[in-house]
Amino acid sequence: MTAEPAPASSFAGLHHRPGEPLLLPNAWDRASAAALAARGFRAIATTSLAVAAAVGLPDGEAATREHTVRLALTLGSEPHLLTVDAEDGFSDDPDDVAELAGELWAAGAVGINLEDGRGAAGRHAAKIAAVKAAVPGLFVNARTDTYWSGDGDAKETLRRLDAYQEAGADGVFVPGLTDPGRIAALVRHTAVPLNVLYTPTGPTVDHLAGLGVHRISVGSLLYRRALGAALDAMADIAAGRTPGGTTPSYADVRALERNVSASASANSTG
Repeated sequence: MTAEPAPASSFAGLHHRPGEPLLLPNAWDRASAAALAARGFRAIATTSLAVAAAVGLPDGEAATREHTVRLALTLGSEPHLLTVDAEDGFSDDPDDVAELAGELWAAGAVGINLEDGRGAAGRHAAKIAAVKAAVPGLFVNARTDTYWSGDGDAKETLRRLDAYQEAGADGVFVPGLTDPGRIAALVRHTAVPLNVLYTPTGPTVDHLAGLGVHRISVGSLLYRRALGAALDAMADIAAGRTPGGTTPSYADVRALERNVSASASANSTG
């Protein structure tokens, strides 16, 4: 068997550190990804809401395949590890989803997040199996929306997670789940790393680590916070107040641009 490329192997390894879950920030462009990487985050995810909002298209409706791949091409050559939020794969055809996975892998992504939208579990499992057959090294994080957009039925959640693990998922994701007891039960049940979505009103990162969670995503939170900060700043300016919060200087942002360019140049000649 051919060994996985080193970046993919290291990304998988970040999910298997007892008591130290992978805290995964979600970026929406090159600057946000570079800034987060500069703060020490080894892996960066994309967020489908930001990709869609940036171009005025709806999230979760398979409208942003082209834009998702374009962002992966922008971020995939950077030093950080990249995993891509690909909604449901933008298709009901497993072969089409596998083709997308191949494009993301070629762009430099080491992971993909695929959501079931509470559609047929068998169809989602077939997508996962097709991706793993086409791109074995790509870390597939299989998301079920039983809590995110459903009633949080525990039996249905377990049925879906079991099907996705059997299909070859490397990790499973249950956004919307915040109850510590149910999180701990899923950790005990699943044979692959469990990913939950951080929420300011839910368990803290330390609490989730203590429950045994392997991966903590922030989803669209950072993007929405950035929009909120922009609105707050304009409200302060209009009211004659000095805007609060952290404001990177023009030079700081230019430095990110130069650092990214230097890294890309080094990677192309190394």
